[in-house]
Amino acid sequence: VQLQASGGGLVQAGGSLRLSCAASGRTFSEHYVGWFRQAPGKVREFVAVCRWRGGSGHYSDSVKGRFTISRVNTENTVYLQMNSLKPEDTAIYYCAYRTSAVWTTRGYDYRFWGQGTLVTVSS
Repeated sequence: VQLQASGGGLVQAGGSLRLSCAASGRTFSEHYVGWFRQAPGKVREFVAVCRWRGGSGHYSDSVKGRFTISRVNTENTVYLQMNSLKPEDTAIYYCAYRTSAVWTTRGYDYRFWGQGTLVTVSS
């Protein structure tokens, strides 16, 4: 599975961005796709995850209620809609694909990774 993340940029606090993760290769509806982020000088952290087929997502406490992960079934793309952005959301965001029907928040459980897209939130 190859992943291509895009949609990052510079936004003011309180603004919104939508990240995209386009996938190619052999994907399965029961597998999971997640978003992670890594801020400068910090460890990578889990953001959100959902099944490749779409449906309900699971979120970290820091983004719950502000971010939404989704997939349009006609597209091989998963989105991360980010609203009410805060300066602490500044990070490189990565999408990742897990070849399992069980989701986790651990990055090392995800086999395939996109290249990352930078989100900068100014105060």
